[in-house]
Amino acid sequence: MNAPANIGPEAVKAGLETLLQRQKAAHLRDGAPLAGRRIEWLDRCIGLLVDHQDDIAKAVSDDFGVRSKDATALTDVAGSIGPLKFARDHLRQWMKTEKRRTTPALLGVFGAKAEVRWQPKGVVGIISPWNFPINLTFAPLAGVLSAGNRALIKPSEFTPATSELMKAMFAKVFDEEEIAVVTGGPEIGQAFSGLAFDHLLFTGATSVARHVMRAAAENLVPVTLELGGKSPVILSRGADLDTAAARVMAGKTLNAGQICLAPDYVLAPAEDVDRFVEAAKAAVARSFPTLKDNPDYTALVAQRHYDRVKGYVDDAAAKGAKVVELNPAGEDFAQQEHRKIPPTLILEPTDEMTVMQDEIFGPLLPVKGYSRIEEAIAYVNAHARPLALYWFGTDEAERETVLNGTTSGGVTVNDVIFHVAQEDLPFGGVGPAGTGAYHGHDGFREFSHRKAVFHQLKKDIGPMLALRPPYGGAIRKYLAGQIKR
Repeated sequence: MNAPANIGPEAVKAGLETLLQRQKAAHLRDGAPLAGRRIEWLDRCIGLLVDHQDDIAKAVSDDFGVRSKDATALTDVAGSIGPLKFARDHLRQWMKTEKRRTTPALLGVFGAKAEVRWQPKGVVGIISPWNFPINLTFAPLAGVLSAGNRALIKPSEFTPATSELMKAMFAKVFDEEEIAVVTGGPEIGQAFSGLAFDHLLFTGATSVARHVMRAAAENLVPVTLELGGKSPVILSRGADLDTAAARVMAGKTLNAGQICLAPDYVLAPAEDVDRFVEAAKAAVARSFPTLKDNPDYTALVAQRHYDRVKGYVDDAAAKGAKVVELNPAGEDFAQQEHRKIPPTLILEPTDEMTVMQDEIFGPLLPVKGYSRIEEAIAYVNAHARPLALYWFGTDEAERETVLNGTTSGGVTVNDVIFHVAQEDLPFGGVGPAGTGAYHGHDGFREFSHRKAVFHQLKKDIGPMLALRPPYGGAIRKYLAGQIKR
């Protein structure tokens, strides 16, 4: 479905509803798919990525203006194939019924059984974002399909070429009763989020997530929200600043910082700020000797995002921050074909600056000094809980103090972003950074219904245990044994 602009909202919603009901009916008709069919679905997805890798690279680059085909191959193609293969190779084990203890244990001795069965929820809605449009559609499908569900997908209107490509790709190898893609603008997204899915996954901005969650609540649809926030980097005293700067700037310049997990600001010992700045300059120069016409350096996806990020710089400068542009070749970005912004450090930032209030989602990096590690921890805790936290150092006691003293969706120690690449770790946020988690086994569990099943003994033991009226001394003796410290 790709509704023309002249179709009204009621017709749009009716079309989406029809598609959803077709998938729900197919799920009821066919029942929970066996492992072999789930593996086939996953293999079809892997085949789409392999066969269309060049088309994907072109579409994504066209949408951004400039994005490296190698970066897309790494993050969107290979980064999606990995989760799909991991699910394919482990789903038989994940599907096994899980035995649990009986209560009281004596029931188990006589042959009663307690177990958890993993049942597909049915139809899962996926609202995927523009920053990694392929990965953040296909990677969730690893959990959705391994759990035996069907999927209805709404990709971002900010990457229209990639969204239309995905629609055509899925239509080649999946019936709409299995996987379907609907494209369009905010009105389609609004109608989509109000559908009575069996589960809804939204990846995007916290501000939009509030509307999505509100719409889902009308039908009591369970949601997984993968959002963002201001993910801090804490540099410990004694950290290798050259290595830390290289890794932080690699994370910050990947996709020009348009990553929910991008390091959003750095907390460094006050005496190390200048050294970090110099190390960051050197790291960027090694990776990007030039920026303006360098195909490895990504443009901002749209003019509104470009204007927003430039506005952060202007606001910070006007309020007293020192702005350090990391522009190794000294290129002039005033006149350019694309929407590129050089990596930019903002020193001595204050909370009055918008760059310290909003998730940046661009190649800017505020750097703030601290005196004691407790001060850095307190700063993180005084703000909304982030999607990720990054700590660099060698002091194990301090590392544990930071890990235990802060709350974030996930953590990478001595690097940035890499925890998301660990398929055997759950990926998700906390508080305003999101709710729920997926990836690997956790994805299978997230998109499955955990059905509790108890198998009672064939022999009726109610009278023997005196659990039914008329009550008398036997049950009172039993209760006396239970109601005690």
